[in-house]
Amino acid sequence: MSNQALVALPATELRRLIGTKQISPVELLEACIARIEALDPAVNAIAAKAYARARIEAKAAEAAVLGGERLGRLHGLPIGIKDLQDTQGLLTTHGSPLHKNHVPAVDSAQVALVRAAGAIVTAKTNVPEFGAGANTRNPVWGATGNPFNPSLNAGGSSGGSAAALACDMLPICTGSDTGGSLRIPAAICGVVGFRPSPGLVPMEARQLGWTPISVLGPMGRNVADARMLFAAQLGVDQRDPLSHGLDPDRAAEARTADLAGLRVAWTTDFGQCPVGSEIRTVMRQRMQAMRHLFRAVDEVDFDFGETDRCFDVVRAQSYLARYKDAYDKHRDQLGPNIVANYEIGAAMSLADAAWAHAEQTRIFRRFQQTFRDYDLVMAPTTPVSPFAWKELYLAELDGRPLKNYYHWLALTYAITLVTNPAIALPCGVDQQGMPFGLQVVGRFGGDIELLDAATAMEQAFNSVAELRRPLPDTRLLLTPRPDLKSIVTDPPGSH
Repeated sequence: MSNQALVALPATELRRLIGTKQISPVELLEACIARIEALDPAVNAIAAKAYARARIEAKAAEAAVLGGERLGRLHGLPIGIKDLQDTQGLLTTHGSPLHKNHVPAVDSAQVALVRAAGAIVTAKTNVPEFGAGANTRNPVWGATGNPFNPSLNAGGSSGGSAAALACDMLPICTGSDTGGSLRIPAAICGVVGFRPSPGLVPMEARQLGWTPISVLGPMGRNVADARMLFAAQLGVDQRDPLSHGLDPDRAAEARTADLAGLRVAWTTDFGQCPVGSEIRTVMRQRMQAMRHLFRAVDEVDFDFGETDRCFDVVRAQSYLARYKDAYDKHRDQLGPNIVANYEIGAAMSLADAAWAHAEQTRIFRRFQQTFRDYDLVMAPTTPVSPFAWKELYLAELDGRPLKNYYHWLALTYAITLVTNPAIALPCGVDQQGMPFGLQVVGRFGGDIELLDAATAMEQAFNSVAELRRPLPDTRLLLTPRPDLKSIVTDPPGSH
């Protein structure tokens, strides 16, 4: 089997072939490294590399297979770790000059879990500085281009992971999500990003331990791959006060829901999110194309209250907790997105925080009422087709100015506030020929049921050309893009 054919196989199939001794972890790792070296110069998805250590671990993984040892869920699979997550002995920069030489002494809880499951940490994947914003670019590693057109952005903040998956550089990658950072890059790179319920994947480094807006989760080229990684990420950790358990075997099991019995509520904008006219049209077309799959498919009106203001406050609290010391000591070394978030938070009062907590609770309770009549909620994941990566963020939409650098993420941060599990599924292409990602939201705490539904939807989509996952033409990615690797800095006040 050629390297190109090997790396294109689903992660679940690769794991099966490793377990049945049909391929070696060493062979797979070398194929992934060759793929990275061939294509990454065109998209710049990869940050720090761990090839030497990965080769040692791949040989040990091969020996374990040949020795008949018990194999972990991810045994022998190369994995990309988002550069916001600590990796023992491997550079973890957060995309910030403040951490450009930071080599952690220990793995984060999530990384330790995937290593214990047999995954081989091969590389870190690129992020915006400190994960702020949905355009993956920073002054340490540069920008990540979209695999379908490297002049356009790959989303963020898990943009490096999404691009690496779309290019078949790595079979599985990790991500995180506050305002849409798993869902948005997955949507515009044509892969799967799953935002699980808070507390299922341990996040022991969260400064505000009781605040559920940020989660860690899996990315994959299909739902089964994402499920397999998710199962390995699960674990109860006493350092995370939201941590609670879920059966990994149930999470990984490739079960499918009976779509014919499910009722779908859908919207183009949740009643208030900025969404471009082209994406509204595509969403309506997609819902028409899949209408026959479900028991009911109804366009529904939602009341998300003062979502924008609420998210502003909740997000700003996290930035105050995380970046006060850096802001006080190294403000000149922080990018505009971090400075903007910190200063927004510093200007707020305790009354603002109390109001936001109460408003989030009201939004949560109203949204849960939807599931009295429906099983799934669907919406677009992003409001526009990908824009140029050189444009730091989307400042206006259809001629109307947006409120701040992250307002264009409202379709996903609205769902962040209600904390329901959500998944971005590839669903054909938009009017510009770029991937269109469908955001599918499940019941509160209904992670397994959502994954079962997504598995069935993906299978159904594969037989409909309009709904099938698009693939980038990687022949167009053989020419390096040195502009992506150039140091990206943003002038003060550009937020």
